[in-house]
Amino acid sequence: MKYIIEHMEEGFSEWVILEYSQILRDVGKENLILSSLPHGTTEKDIPKRLLDLGLQWTTKDLIDIPSDFPDLKPLQNGRVCLLDPRAEIDLKPSDVNEFDYFVFGGILGDHPPRDRTSELKTAYPNLLIGRRLGDKQMTTDTAIRTTQLIVKKQIKFDDIKFMDYPEFRFSKYEATEMPFRYVVDTKTKKPILPQGMMELIKKDSQQSLDDLL
Repeated sequence: MKYIIEHMEEGFSEWVILEYSQILRDVGKENLILSSLPHGTTEKDIPKRLLDLGLQWTTKDLIDIPSDFPDLKPLQNGRVCLLDPRAEIDLKPSDVNEFDYFVFGGILGDHPPRDRTSELKTAYPNLLIGRRLGDKQMTTDTAIRTTQLIVKKQIKFDDIKFMDYPEFRFSKYEATEMPFRYVVDTKTKKPILPQGMMELIKKDSQQSLDDLL
C-alpha cells in the first residue's frame, strides 16, 4: 500500500516533523512519498530526522511523481484515493482492491480545516476518488493510521475505537484540549500520538501560559 502526502506547508514545523516521522515508522519508508514540495527544494531543506528515516520526497505534482520514482506504478484514473472530509462515502476494507495509492497531507491536519482538497479535485477530476474517514477532523498521522487499519488490517471504520478532542493535563493548572480525533491504543486505552508529541504539546501549553502572564 502506497501513501502520498501532498506537502502544502511552507517548511517543516516541529509538529509536522514528529507526525511525518511517526508515519514513516508506521508504514515503512518505501511506502511513503512526500510530494509537491516547493520548486527549488533541495536535500538541505529537508529535516535531517526525516532523511535519516529514509523519507522519499519530490517537488513534482501528484501526477508526475513516477518521473522521480520510476519503479512506482503509474497513477491511473480512478485508482487513487483522496481522503476527503467532504466525500460522501467512508473508506471500507474492500477498498483495498479498488486503489493503488492513498493521498493525504496537510489536507486533514488543519484546525480549523481549510478546503485544500478542492484544489486537488479540481486539478485531477478523473484521477482522484474521494473517501471519508468519518466526520471528525484528524491529524495526518491519525488519518494514515486509520486508513491502515481499514485497508491493511481489514477493520471496519465503525469498529475502530477513537477518542475525540482529548484533554491532556500536565498539572493542576495546566491542560490542553486537542481539537482532533485520535485512534485509541487498545492496551493503554489512551490516544495514539507520535513519539515526542506529548512533550511538544506540553511545551506549547507552557509557552501559551507564559504569554498570558
